[in-house]
Amino acid sequence: MTDGKCILLGAPVQDGAGRPGCIMGPDALRTAGIAAALTGLGFPVEDRGNVTARPADVAAAPPAVKQLDVVAGWTAALTDAARAAMRDGFPVFMGGDHALSAGTVAGVARHAQDAGRPLFVLWLDAHPDLHSPDTTRSGNLHGTPMAYVTGQPGFDGLFPPLRARVAPAHVCFMGLRSVDEAEAARLDGQGFVTHDMRAIDTHGVLRLLEPFLEQIAAANGLLHVSLDVDFLDPEIAPAVGTTVPGGATVREAHLIMERLHDSGLVTSLDLVELNPFLDERGRTARLMVDLTASLMGRRILDRPTRSH
Repeated sequence: MTDGKCILLGAPVQDGAGRPGCIMGPDALRTAGIAAALTGLGFPVEDRGNVTARPADVAAAPPAVKQLDVVAGWTAALTDAARAAMRDGFPVFMGGDHALSAGTVAGVARHAQDAGRPLFVLWLDAHPDLHSPDTTRSGNLHGTPMAYVTGQPGFDGLFPPLRARVAPAHVCFMGLRSVDEAEAARLDGQGFVTHDMRAIDTHGVLRLLEPFLEQIAAANGLLHVSLDVDFLDPEIAPAVGTTVPGGATVREAHLIMERLHDSGLVTSLDLVELNPFLDERGRTARLMVDLTASLMGRRILDRPTRSH
């Protein structure tokens, strides 16, 4: 966790998802007061605006894959933007669909490599996003970022060359409840730490999270957190195009964020899959801002009371 500057970076990516609307996510988070929440906690905030995709020249993709050239261009641009932001402070990447994390995590991994420290990733999501372009059935590339950053096969000539791989044993998935066969095969035997919603129901979030945090601390690692709206139950966070019932509650999500703050290990954050077109009067955007504030140190007694 940083005592310095928070850097807001918009990533208005909707090309990896099946439903339009995530392009509005960064502005919805700004409107919901993310900068004010962080400054209220004592952090200087620099909003660097929105990253723009680069043109990309890619090999022929499998026929089912959608928008490969655009997503590859986003990946290249976000890798560089994330690496630069990590040098200057604590970046908060505001999405945008989860395809953006192919770039953000790759860039953070480059920074960790530069610093000579291992990178760990906490993936809070209903899905593991472990498809490659040759295994996805939907063709939507928001299902591929974790496969890309952990160096799974199937990306050569399609995505930018990966300069720093995240070790599978350094990845913790929490909240899984929708896993395809190809993803399940990759989860098996590579060392990924995997906690589905049944494990959360049985053991609670802290008992599952603590060993991972201990591993990071022992390795002097950096921790990137990627928070997908669909980690949360759609009853409390409806603004997502990939709703899966049975997600995390408000208290479970806040407890994770509070414990992450206490650990002092988090160095960067993704907020992804916010689709304001599907929201109810900004409800989901405000919750994502509140969770960010908990991660950055807001306590229960500090939370503002909202009028109803």
